Amino acid sequence: MMITALYNLKLISGGQITEGQAVLISGSQVIDVIAADAIPADAKKVDLDGAYLAPGFIDLQIYGSGGQLFAGTPTVEALEQLENDLLKQGTIGVFATIGTNSNDIVEKGIEAAKIYRTKSKGAFWGLHLEGPYLNPAKKGAHPAKFIKKATLAEVKGWLEKADGVIKMITIAPELQDQEVIDYLYNQGVIVSSGHSNATYAEGKAFLNKPVQAVTHLFNAMPQMHHREPGYIPAIFEERPYTSVVADGVHVDFAMIRLAKRELGDKLYLITDAVTATTEGEYQHQLKDGRYVMPDGTLSGSCLTMLKAVENCVKKVGIDLAEAVNMASLYPAELAKQTKKGKIEKGFDADLVIFDADFKVKNTVIHGDFLTKTI
Repeated sequence: MMITALYNLKLISGGQITEGQAVLISGSQVIDVIAADAIPADAKKVDLDGAYLAPGFIDLQIYGSGGQLFAGTPTVEALEQLENDLLKQGTIGVFATIGTNSNDIVEKGIEAAKIYRTKSKGAFWGLHLEGPYLNPAKKGAHPAKFIKKATLAEVKGWLEKADGVIKMITIAPELQDQEVIDYLYNQGVIVSSGHSNATYAEGKAFLNKPVQAVTHLFNAMPQMHHREPGYIPAIFEERPYTSVVADGVHVDFAMIRLAKRELGDKLYLITDAVTATTEGEYQHQLKDGRYVMPDGTLSGSCLTMLKAVENCVKKVGIDLAEAVNMASLYPAELAKQTKKGKIEKGFDADLVIFDADFKVKNTVIHGDFLTKTI
């Protein structure tokens, strides 16, 4: 099988940036990382012109793209639009997300996802259900009329219908029965706490026991107080995988800096991105650089994963290699994608190439370049 050698690059992997190396790809895998002057004579050489080569980004929470809001109108076409747009942005793994909605919308989303996974280019990994099992006290932009307590029968019905396509679910654990949480966990679904009004004690009781993640830190949760510490100190102490929206709108950059000090390699990036729409329950409107609901409630973001990385570097003060880990390695670990998130021998050749101005130059998915020109 042909070997492709990528060279003249700055390699970002495992929290380090190195130069003078070449990455050898064969089929859909990285087969070696070697000195650039040791490229095999029969390899096809691709000059990256000094650009950064990093593991492709992984977005575990995004609702739609390009004017098609999958979360509101869950169609195969919306998933195709989402995947195509994200691949152009360097994202090689995505959980398409459905917020709190009617059972009909959730079930249409499940059916669309089952159909699309057979057509996907490889970046569509499944669904993230954000709700409807949330705490109405922290509903944010989620419609209160659809928020409810989970029943084991309903959850089982959805998972059986989904045939493995539901990968993650955000719930308010303090309001759910333990049998529901245990069932989800035992089925291999990532259970994340979000839109929760948990106390410090409640958080200490369920985080990593078995709730292994937290959705959009600081948003839709009780804030810290010196006499009522609330949920956030429990997150900092238990250190589950925790997502954050690094746009400076949903969370101030100073708070991301604090979270990074506390959570280290458990803090990961999501876009939480939406697209403008005038249909359905979520009619996102772009105003002053942010998406809001018709009543002015802040909703999803305008982020891309690379912009989130750039913000972490320029606004938060995180090293570039570590910011890339937050966008690739850590979400890969949470999603149990053991061959993603690094550029090493035996890892998947799912990569992003970007320049010093944080512009994507190309994406490699399963060893294939998305566009022919670098």
